[in-house]
Order: sequence, then structure tokens, then C-alpha cells
Amino acid sequence: MIKKNKDRLTVYIETYGCQMNVNDSEIVAAIINNSGMEISDVPDNADVIFLNTCSVRDNAERKIHERLMHLRQYKKKNHGLVVGVLGCMAERLRAKLLEDEPIVNLAVGPDEYRRLPELIDSVTSEKDAKGIAVKLSRVELYDDIPPLRKEGNAAWLSIMRGCNNFCSYCVVPYTRGRERSRPFTSLLDEAIKLSDEGYKEITLLGQNVNSYDFESKGFPDLLEEIAKSIPSVRIRFTTSHPKDFSQSLAEVMAKHDNICKHIHLPIQSGSNRILDLMKRGYSFEGYLSKIEIIRDMLPGCSLTTDIIAGFPSEELEDHELTLKALEIIKYDGAYTFRYSPRENTRAYKLEDSIPEDEKIRRLQEIINSQLAISKKLNDEEIGRIHSVLIEGDSKRDDSKMMGRTDTNKVAIFPKTKREVSHGDTVRMKVTHSTPATLFGEIV
Repeated sequence: MIKKNKDRLTVYIETYGCQMNVNDSEIVAAIINNSGMEISDVPDNADVIFLNTCSVRDNAERKIHERLMHLRQYKKKNHGLVVGVLGCMAERLRAKLLEDEPIVNLAVGPDEYRRLPELIDSVTSEKDAKGIAVKLSRVELYDDIPPLRKEGNAAWLSIMRGCNNFCSYCVVPYTRGRERSRPFTSLLDEAIKLSDEGYKEITLLGQNVNSYDFESKGFPDLLEEIAKSIPSVRIRFTTSHPKDFSQSLAEVMAKHDNICKHIHLPIQSGSNRILDLMKRGYSFEGYLSKIEIIRDMLPGCSLTTDIIAGFPSEELEDHELTLKALEIIKYDGAYTFRYSPRENTRAYKLEDSIPEDEKIRRLQEIINSQLAISKKLNDEEIGRIHSVLIEGDSKRDDSKMMGRTDTNKVAIFPKTKREVSHGDTVRMKVTHSTPATLFGEIV
């Protein structure tokens, strides 16, 4: 039991996984703050520690189990410490999580965050108490709760929750429920409010933003209205599902300068056989037709993707088709992973037939190929001038500053006598590069 020898309980939130989780942690922080508790920036001396988790891959869950082992030292110092696991991992494992991890007091899924204050109260009022809340909702949007955002120039804006795609390898529809979109006007109002508060960049979030649908208004309609309403603010979005990417979306992007020219379009595999097993809903040729729309209507637009190596039954021929896809499309960057089986998904019933060492070999081959492509594309940037939104000092060298280009590439440049600060937009001429970073000087 926590000794309530101070006015307010303090809660520390640690976030893992995607941008949706970052936004969810901001919603949790707002709920906690509104209930009278205090948000702490560090776990030391916190009364409650929350881990907001990801379940997309086995490695993501392994990190949480390792972190929970590390948190035992905090529990030894404070026997009344409450440890909670939030989000997708709590939804997926449910009561098993509480049984397997004695340190955990609370398991709360993505649609039950409103109950956190009462759940905290219940486990702090009784020794060794446990609490679980993992009911999925078809209506919960948290659209009436302004997220408690950290200081900065960029804000996440969740436009929808859940997913209806049921890709065979993915747990998201099971951990985040079915798709539901936030009201059009509430999103427009919040975007304008963020602009008024001084945010320089807003990223619209959804498991598949292209599925946004509210009273016959789709994602291109929403994106255009937001771009028109706050023309001085950069607008980004993620993630687009290839099967739903439309020419009308490309047209909206081409029309508005403040919509950043970067698209994350996960391909996952270059093999039609594997794409069919993955239940992705498109062929490689169909995917390539979307790329052609982007190249034609948005010249200079950067492309990034996701790739899974070693999906069940993947032959060397399938792997070679993925490598060929990289050479054809020439992504600016890729997030690459080796396949890990997830319980309750369709792919879990397939034999995980590729040995781990072979998955790793194929993955490394994909990484090496993409690094070479990224290096070549970034070398072609030398001499070009980019608009860069400054995010802060360079982590490696405080004599330099870092930001991102419109095309979402990291840019590093020396500080100058000219006074510029975080949140300013500068023009940078690229002088040299690496596969991941552009270096230059202010012009």
C-alpha cells in the first residue's frame, strides 16, 4: 500500500512502439493530470510507473519483460509502488501478464484509459491488489481529451483508431479493435488550436489514414481542409496502406506546399505469393502503380517502407523478388524486420519454416541493399537546398543543430552567428551525406 504522505501521487509513463503509442501516452498523461495526480519525468520516487507497450513483434514484447525485471529494484525500494502495463501488450496477454509478471499490478488496454484513475485508486488502497481492464470499444476515440503534449515544435494528431485490414501477421486489429474515425470538425478545430499554440508541424496518425471516413468525408478531404486552415504549419501523415492510396490524395499533396512531400508506404514483400499469404490486398504490380502515381504527381517526394524478411514458406526466389523491388522503387529508407509469429493471427497457423539464422541473413541482405540505395540517393542531394525545420541541437555535437527536411530527412548544420532557434525554418544547402543524414550549411 502506498503511504500517501504527500499531496498528490506521481505517475511516470514510459512509451514503446509506434507514434500512436506516443499519442496514447499523451492522452494517458492528460487523464492522470486531470484526475489530480502529477506526471513525473523520471521513474525515481514515482508512486506509479506505466509502460505503454507494443505487441507488433516478439522483440517489442521482450523489451518490456526485460524492463519489468529492471523495475524490480524500484519495487524493492518502494514496496507500495504500482507498476502498470498499458496498450497492445496488455490487450494481447491480459490476465496472463499479471500471472507471469508478479511485479505488475495493472494491465490496461488501449480503449480503457479513462478508467486509470479508479484502477490506480483500487490497487493503492489494498495490499498486493491487481487490476485489469481490456475491453475493446467500437466508439472510444478520446476526442474530448486534449492530449498533454510535451514541449516541442511538433504534435501528433490521431485522426482514427483501430484497423480493419487483418493482415495475416498483424495483431493490431485484435489489440486496438475495429476502425473508427474522429469527427471531421473536431480534427479541424484541434489542428487550428495546435497552430495557435505555436506548433510548427502536425502529423496526422492512423493505423491506415487512408481509411478515414466520417460522414462521407475521406482522408483527402480532411488533409486538404487542415492544410488550407493552417498554411504556415507543416502537415505530415502516417501510415498509408498501399491498397487504399489514391490519386486524389496525391493531388491534394501536390496542391499544398505545407503538406510534406514524404510518404511511408509499407510493401512488406516483393513477392505476389507472399503478399497473398500476408493478406495485404494488393499485388506487386498494383503497388508499383501507386508508386508511379507518386513519382508522376509528386516529383522529389521521398518514399519509405516496411519489409518483413523470412515470412512462413518464403523461398529464396521470393526473397530475391523483394531485393529486386528495392532496386526498382529506390526507397529513401526502409524499416526492416525478421518475421516473428504472433498468437491469434492467421499467420500463426502457418509453419514458421525459415530458420532464425536464415531470417537474419536475408534481413541483413535487405538492409545492405537499402543502405546502398539510401547512400546513392542522399549523395544526389549534394548541392541542393532544402527547407529545414529546426528540432534542436545535434545529439552528437552541440556546436551543430538538427532538423528535418520537407522530405523527412535528418539534416545537420553548424550553428552560425545568425540567431536561429528551435522551431525556426531555415534553408540549408547540402554539402555531404550519409545513408541516413544530410549535412550542410545555412544559406
